[in-house]
Amino acid sequence: MRLPKTALSLFLLLLTNPVFAESPIDPDEGRQHLNWPDAREAVGEIAFISGEIINVGNAGRVNFLNFDSERPGKFTGIIFEESLSNFPDSLEEAYKGKIVRIRGRVSLYRDSPQIVLTSGDQIEILDALPETTEAVHAKKPHPPAVAGQLTVATYNILNLFDSEDDPYHGDEGTPAKPREQLQTLADSIKALNADVIAFQEVENRFYLERFIEVFLPDMGYDNVVHFEGNDVRGIDVCLVSRVPIGPVRSHRHITFTGPEGGQRRFNRDVLAVTIEPPNAKPFEAWIVHLKSNSGGREFAEPVRLGEARQLRTMLDQQLGDNPDARIIVLGDFNDTWESETLNTIVGSGPWALWSAASDLEGELPDTFNSGEYRSMIDFILCSPAMAQAYKKGSFRVIPGSPESTGSDHNPVVATFRLE
Repeated sequence: MRLPKTALSLFLLLLTNPVFAESPIDPDEGRQHLNWPDAREAVGEIAFISGEIINVGNAGRVNFLNFDSERPGKFTGIIFEESLSNFPDSLEEAYKGKIVRIRGRVSLYRDSPQIVLTSGDQIEILDALPETTEAVHAKKPHPPAVAGQLTVATYNILNLFDSEDDPYHGDEGTPAKPREQLQTLADSIKALNADVIAFQEVENRFYLERFIEVFLPDMGYDNVVHFEGNDVRGIDVCLVSRVPIGPVRSHRHITFTGPEGGQRRFNRDVLAVTIEPPNAKPFEAWIVHLKSNSGGREFAEPVRLGEARQLRTMLDQQLGDNPDARIIVLGDFNDTWESETLNTIVGSGPWALWSAASDLEGELPDTFNSGEYRSMIDFILCSPAMAQAYKKGSFRVIPGSPESTGSDHNPVVATFRLE
């Protein structure tokens, strides 16, 4: 049978596109291995939990693999009736008195940790209790790198995509980032050592969390903020933080006037995240990734200007209500300092934004580091009140390249006093 052209194209894509290749991050890499009394430390995480099955119980449609003799148990493996056909005929004969390691997401039921099991493949019978790992992902206070100040960065990390086909986005043409690029990217983030980082070009929250679990487990980035934005390819803006996060607002549904008077939304989002350092004034980080020049500047610039005008309108509204609002607008603006886009966002008068790059002398360094269009297009812009907290001399652009850091953008970083 002859395939239609569209079906043939899809078939060839499935065969040849590296998007569907094996994932650069093993599904179990970086997972916690804990003994059952410590299972609470992994609540919300996929983890391996080990111990001896003391007894097997049943209550209606629920079967219990109990790791202790208390009622209710302090940790339990749960098997619902509809999953029983995926396990041995007799749970008691298969597991009672055995040392096992079970894999799954740890949840709480009536304040007791448990793992819901749907397949016998999640249970491994062992000869002895295995070694465990420290619960590095437990939510613990992690102070800023330097007391009394907070380092904030923005970093477009170039297509942090997983290897799964998302049927709701056009991600088929973007391969998963190779393992060696994930490592070089992680090394650059470690060297940056920022307390708060705004990322651009992240496909989804789950893969970002896996990247942190595997490559950055000791950096303290326990707070991950990510919403699905409007980008058709699936790249989103997001934020990770060592310090606590407060309210979060997405502007992905806001409509405004675009080119030729039509209504449109932000190409991605403007994600407003409240940062709440302990014993210090909170501030908001507004993460942007404006329309790129892909397809030609003559097409992109009017779209980007529409986004810039809407962003300035939002700033005017908030600063009009509270002139002392502490706001940092940061990210990939896809335009240069002298452009109409940046002039529009910065504005004028008492509510004008201040660029931390103003601290530099001479020509502005490149933040887009590839090809013929090398220039500074990533910025950290501050409201008047936030500009007063800037630590003079702290603004930096860290040079890199796709080969050395895994990104075609250089991270931009600035430090702010907390007092």
